[in-house]
Amino acid sequence: MSSVLATDEGPATSLVVSVVIMAFNEAASLAETVSEVAEVLSSTCLSHEIVIVNDGSDDGTGELADRLQEKLPVVRVVHHHSNLGLGGVYRTGFDTTRGELLTFFPADGQFPASILRQFLREMEGRDMVLGYIPARNDSRVGKALSWCERRLYYALLGPLPKFQGVLMFRRRLLDRFAPHCQGRGWGVLMEFILRVHRSEAATISVPTSYRPRLRGRSKVNNWRTIRANLAELWAVRDQIAH
Repeated sequence: MSSVLATDEGPATSLVVSVVIMAFNEAASLAETVSEVAEVLSSTCLSHEIVIVNDGSDDGTGELADRLQEKLPVVRVVHHHSNLGLGGVYRTGFDTTRGELLTFFPADGQFPASILRQFLREMEGRDMVLGYIPARNDSRVGKALSWCERRLYYALLGPLPKFQGVLMFRRRLLDRFAPHCQGRGWGVLMEFILRVHRSEAATISVPTSYRPRLRGRSKVNNWRTIRANLAELWAVRDQIAH
């Protein structure tokens, strides 16, 4: 369980879609991302919520998130007292959202909100949709690091579903395949995805659009992120072996 301070808890409701906006020092792009997601969700006519998880930001992201909550009734904010990393954000999303369908979007706006419409179509008759990016314009170093990372994942975890970026899944899967990894990286999400993928659940991987970051600094494909992910590989392997 993440150490969090929720600004609004509220009783459980019959929500259909929960979108978690993952925000760490994203004051420059948060409002635009939330507005875009809210517009797409409204167009679906499905009951929904947007949960901003402020992961211990120190650039004004938290204050901006609170203002968005006051402005938009569908927005709730959860503040981490300190930076807990991707793992902490995913666990908070698992614990605090209430929709039947759950998805996570980074606050940097690199994944357009139109992906939500695509995923909602693909979820018909399925339990989980995994997005992947067909081609990226990463630097040569970034591509080399990603390639080495993928090869190591395969060596330790075996065949992996195609996934990179965003996913959507049915909340009931968390009851059956609750992840146990407690690290800061993607371990908790990878454990969950592998448990679901290796079950009888209906899953699919689909290509998604992706656009360059317009503001702020990337927090992926760098040594710090990759080190955190690599440190959790063995924990994921141990968990899925049980």
